[in-house]
Amino acid sequence: MGQYIMSKKTLSNLALSISVALGTCALMAPVQAAEESEENMESITVVGRSVSYANNQTSDEMMKQQTSMTSVLAAIDNLPGVLINEGDTFGADDWSTSISIRGFQVDLSQQQIGMTVDGIANGNSNYGGGAKANRYIDTENLARVDVSQGTADIASRSHEALGGTLDFVTIMPGVNERLIVSTTFAEFDGRKFFARYETGEIAKDTFAWFSLSNQESSDWMDQTAENVRDHFAAKVISTIGDVNLTAYASYDDTHEDNYQRIYGLSQFEQNSSWDQLTSEWTGIPYQDQAYRRGWSTLRENFFTYLKADFTVGEVAFSTNVYYHNNEGRGDWVPQYVVDLVDDGEGNGHSELVSGNTVYGGGALGQITFVDRGGVSLPIGDKTSCASLTFPYGGSRNDDPSTPDVDESRNLNYDPNCFADGAIPVGSYRTTNYEKSRIGINGDFIWDARIADMDNTLRGGFWYEDYTRDENRSWQKIIDSATSYRFDETPYWVQYDREFPVETTMFYLEDQLDLGFAKAHLGIKQFFVDVSKNDRFNASNDQGVSSDSDLLFSAGFVAPLPVNGLELFAGFAQNYASIKDAVLERDDSDLSLVKPETADNFDLGLRYSSRDVSASLTYYATKFDDRINFVSNETVTGIDFLESAAGGYINDGGIESTGFEASLSYQLSENFSVYGSYTNNDSEYTDAEYLGNGVIGAAEQMGVVSIDWVRGNHSAGLSTKYVGERWINQANTAAVEAYTVSDFYFGTSIDDLGSSVESIDINFTINNLFDESYLGTIATNAAWIGAPRTVALNLKAAF
Repeated sequence: MGQYIMSKKTLSNLALSISVALGTCALMAPVQAAEESEENMESITVVGRSVSYANNQTSDEMMKQQTSMTSVLAAIDNLPGVLINEGDTFGADDWSTSISIRGFQVDLSQQQIGMTVDGIANGNSNYGGGAKANRYIDTENLARVDVSQGTADIASRSHEALGGTLDFVTIMPGVNERLIVSTTFAEFDGRKFFARYETGEIAKDTFAWFSLSNQESSDWMDQTAENVRDHFAAKVISTIGDVNLTAYASYDDTHEDNYQRIYGLSQFEQNSSWDQLTSEWTGIPYQDQAYRRGWSTLRENFFTYLKADFTVGEVAFSTNVYYHNNEGRGDWVPQYVVDLVDDGEGNGHSELVSGNTVYGGGALGQITFVDRGGVSLPIGDKTSCASLTFPYGGSRNDDPSTPDVDESRNLNYDPNCFADGAIPVGSYRTTNYEKSRIGINGDFIWDARIADMDNTLRGGFWYEDYTRDENRSWQKIIDSATSYRFDETPYWVQYDREFPVETTMFYLEDQLDLGFAKAHLGIKQFFVDVSKNDRFNASNDQGVSSDSDLLFSAGFVAPLPVNGLELFAGFAQNYASIKDAVLERDDSDLSLVKPETADNFDLGLRYSSRDVSASLTYYATKFDDRINFVSNETVTGIDFLESAAGGYINDGGIESTGFEASLSYQLSENFSVYGSYTNNDSEYTDAEYLGNGVIGAAEQMGVVSIDWVRGNHSAGLSTKYVGERWINQANTAAVEAYTVSDFYFGTSIDDLGSSVESIDINFTINNLFDESYLGTIATNAAWIGAPRTVALNLKAAF
């Protein structure tokens, strides 16, 4: 892949030189004459719809700040209240991705923010079998993202929406036939090829587009990861009689090599550009458990829907059916083979012989070093053999009964503790996921009049049935001394289970125009049944009803005497069901877990005119029965067998209050500015940590962007500040504040002849000043943020 790009040092130096030059040109450019056509103008429109809750929408400028390789999640990072962190600029690692809004989180262990694609449920956002929006949409096919930071629309299809919703909207087909071809080259072996064919009218009132893309990149630390993504998508719209039809389909095949969290702040202070994963295979299984190519996420997602909009009399109807299939796996490299069968004293271990698969059962011990006959070898001289110090501070002693000289070490992992010629053995452990979802949505809107007042009654339902399958298999690494390649026939299938989940949601809302204000009142309720069927041991089967109470919402929007200014207020009871992940562990006590709930209140002002858009929102949220995962991974190592205590519990709640503000201003025909500010106070309400700040929630965030356009040329510089964030519930350590800037410059060349419509050249630098910082936060741990990344995109339309 190196043939596609220049070296990191060359690109970085070039980036700074070009950015300074282009930025200077942009700032010194003369104001265009008044007679220039307004159709060449671009404006920032981030203040949302006239509704009773805070909402914002991405702009074209926000899209330009990101490369075409970037995950669609990054587009919303500049909106008030929103914080997106990913392991690298391209978002090429779901393991390290997080979203934070008003103290609510989406990360490895929490899914508290709703996510939809064209209004359709995404099927949970968790790592283990879930799918975020970047699995459904290519960046070039994203029209916008509608963000509701708090109360959200009552019709939102998600049972994760405690803290608002993110709706990712795909572009509509164009009316004219054309072909768009794009290629992107970036640092860290980054490249992407994209093509979209827009058909024009292929039948009466029928239009479509089809797209495909392939992208690759490596990690930014040592360029050993192999991240590959293939994406195919299509969208069709048609009018048949009085019915408007929309169909969409996408297929996404992704292989990601992960970034790893670092523990505490000392590791970051020691080396701020290394996540403790290694680039070379050493042949020592204990050290190779940290080999980056063995930390992988593989996923395939196929998603499709068919939507119909029509009117019967005075009632407008909208309905759709959808299907989603997700399958893939998550990989790790345990430093041992699990001993499952008592093969007798002096006999070779049957687990080391290909084709001997054990289904279920428990571990008898661990196999680390053997002779040529596959017989475990004893530890030699224990007084001088301890030598391993990496990873996790060296091989920890998991068996206190082992009579080691240094009881903080487990010498069974150290090759120096065995005779010459000892053969190391290890495993390649995969957790294998598959999920199939099928669902249907229906909505109606009835506009009428009551006592000379406009009245709108709307309602709808959502039904979804899905089954998630999960099994875990352990494969023997064929030769641990030379590589991580493994026997594709597992020696152990640790478990195999399925999780059927059935969801039904109903809502009804009435809005009355009182003249001086529009007021609404709504009710909503979820019925969710979650089960686990253990294919090895039926005694582990369990299920739980995760129904919500009747959820109320209310609000109003009132125009004020100042033209374009309105006052809004809204209240909603939000809910998140118990996830099927809670049932994963056989020792889970479901009587201790109940659904999460949140009361959200918004009060604000919204202003809009030709050149200015602004909003100011005060919010208050009370989040109860927070479900939290107690991880089995710590600074001392990973419990690959999950034999230690760990699982999901309700550990109190969170209260958040704060202000969100945004302002966009068209300074002139050439310049516009945008700013947002968030002041958030999120605190735990449980007895142990009462009043302590919430992990990962920044108290202050601010964004300032300036964008310039002149004819076919555009440029922009955006800077985001993120304040300190706590790294533990005890609030004894905090991640430092950071400031990251993004720069872009683009130009378009038109009138190239009858065969070429235009050529666009776009240059992007993310993290312009190469800020070193910590991004996604986990308990007592964090992922390192991405460094400066330069990308060049060439796009042609035919």
